[in-house]
This record gives sequence, C-alpha cells and structure tokens, in this order.
Amino acid sequence: MPFRSEESIRTETLIAVAKQMLIAARTAPKARGIDNLEISMVESQGIEMISHKMKEIGQESNNSTFLRDAENILQATVMILIGTKISTIGLNKCGHCGFKNCDEKEKHPDVPCTFNTGDLGIAIGSAVSVAMDHRVDNRVMYSVGHAVMELGLMGKDVKIVYGIPLSATAKNPFFDRK
Repeated sequence: MPFRSEESIRTETLIAVAKQMLIAARTAPKARGIDNLEISMVESQGIEMISHKMKEIGQESNNSTFLRDAENILQATVMILIGTKISTIGLNKCGHCGFKNCDEKEKHPDVPCTFNTGDLGIAIGSAVSVAMDHRVDNRVMYSVGHAVMELGLMGKDVKIVYGIPLSATAKNPFFDRK
C-alpha cells in the first residue's frame, strides 16, 4: 500500500505555501496602484547566509534580539522577504510624512513615505494570512530585514525589509523563545 508521510512532503508543501504568500503580497492593495515592493523567497543556503549576518550584527551591536533571531531562522525551511523602495506617490496635500506635500518630501529621499510603509504592512498582512490559512508557523522579523539590507540582497533602492520564516513542526519555533 503506497503512502507518503507528512515528513516526506513537508518541504515541498512549505515552498508551495511560500509561493502563494509571494502572490498574496504582490496583489495586496497599494496606494494609487503604485507598486514599490520587492518580494523574494529564500531557502536553506540563503537562510544560513542571512543568519550569519544577523549574528555579526548582534555581536557588533551587543543586541541579543539579532543573536536570538539568527539562531531561530535556522529552524525555517523557507523564508519570505518583503521590502519597499522609498518613493512618494505624488500627492499635492498629505503631510503624513511630516512634510507639506510629496514635492517637499522628495528633498529628503531617505525619509519614508507613509504610503510605502503602509503598503508594506498590508502586503505583509496578506502574506501571513496565507500562512495562517494553511496553518504554517511564521513570524514577522525586522532583524532579518536589517541583515538583508546590509547584505544588499534586495537592491540598493529597497530601504525597509522584513523577513517571514516558515516552519511546520509540532510547535511554532518562532514564539516562546529564550
């Protein structure tokens, strides 16, 4: 009687869910329909490289969050990266970023447009909702994004990144951590 155990399909299932998460993030609503997102999937060697960078950051800055998360992501089978470029959406009247309008904000290219970060948050929410629908363990981590930016993995124009490691084990390894 042929059968496949859950363990034998776990990796391919997690990759399939990760691909759906990529699409959910891409199709999430965006202000004025302007898409400034960069979205990627990382597997084992990439996760190890990011973990190594996170350890370096944690040691250099004496930051235990980076050290803890660096070990934590090694328990992920696959990881989603979602980032945004910083670019205004061309409004004459807004001011949410602290400047009068988009023309004024453009004089400060490293200050995020609130719509960029809002769109990023909505995309992350859409992605993790897919994981939730499939009962895949995950956690949104800024520390991963910081390492990804230092490594330049998503390009120089991407200024804010978050990582979402995925796992399917008896207990979510990304919560109740030391």
